[in-house]
Amino acid sequence: MNFRHLLRMSGWARHPPSWRRVLIGLVVLGLCLALFGLERAGLWPDALTLDQRAAKPTIHPAP
Repeated sequence: MNFRHLLRMSGWARHPPSWRRVLIGLVVLGLCLALFGLERAGLWPDALTLDQRAAKPTIHPAP
């Protein structure tokens, strides 16, 4: 484990985040899980799906 992580954890232990900040984090996590669940269930619209061919750039060899 990185020393920076240990310092950050000790800071959180001394000064924990407020309940409001924890709630915001939980709401964001819940939204991410909801979107993941919609995609896995097949309820995600195709119009919002990235075209896989466009996502992978083609590399042409130099002449």
